[in-house]
Amino acid sequence: MRYFIKLAYNGTNYHGWQYQPNAASVQETMNKAFSIILNSEINLMGAGRTDTGVHAKEMYAHFDLETPFDIPNVIHKLNSFLPKDIVIYDVFPVDDEAHTRFDATKRTYEYHINTFKDAFLQEQSWYFHQKLDLDLMNQAAKSLFNHTDFQCFSKVNTDVNTFDCTIFEAYWKQESGKLIFTISANRFLRNMVRSIVGTLINIGLHKITLDDFESIIESKNRDKAGFSVPAHGLYLTKIEYDYITK
Repeated sequence: MRYFIKLAYNGTNYHGWQYQPNAASVQETMNKAFSIILNSEINLMGAGRTDTGVHAKEMYAHFDLETPFDIPNVIHKLNSFLPKDIVIYDVFPVDDEAHTRFDATKRTYEYHINTFKDAFLQEQSWYFHQKLDLDLMNQAAKSLFNHTDFQCFSKVNTDVNTFDCTIFEAYWKQESGKLIFTISANRFLRNMVRSIVGTLINIGLHKITLDDFESIIESKNRDKAGFSVPAHGLYLTKIEYDYITK
């Protein structure tokens, strides 16, 4: 039987989702907890990777287990056993062919910027005090819909077969002293959101123009795009599947 897990985590203390041989990862931490609670060796497959320090308000993973178990009881035990910065929301059976990574149709990220210094947001939001032209940044964000090849925003040494992504939404909004960038796509490249945000900030600082932004995308050259903003302001907020309505 295959099971999906719906979870969330604060990424501050982890070197990302993916297993790392010499560093703590969310995947390894959860593998150990599930293996102990279910009394069987469990290897989770995540819906994707998050980099060191990146958070997930909604993440999915799956595993296989032949022996039935009491799901509510196991969820309770897992949440008691796991560190405080990882929470299990749900575990539910799915079709044997269901796959958290390959079946995801839409992923959404948010990037959080606080415009005032806040001691309680040091690892949850990036402090940036310079004034930004949010209207211009939103104009640039709209131009992302005109493209599918985002190689210019990808890490250079990556093993993907294609740099094509379909972006469904991309916009900035202001909430009191915080700026939030939301972006949704069918898939994301490594470091893509953080480099898009860095380039849009250069737009907001009037360092580059809207035409420059278009030229950067068309260049397919990472060196021409903006800086990569710090990881701790980034959140994976939603993953969608055609067969999951919860």
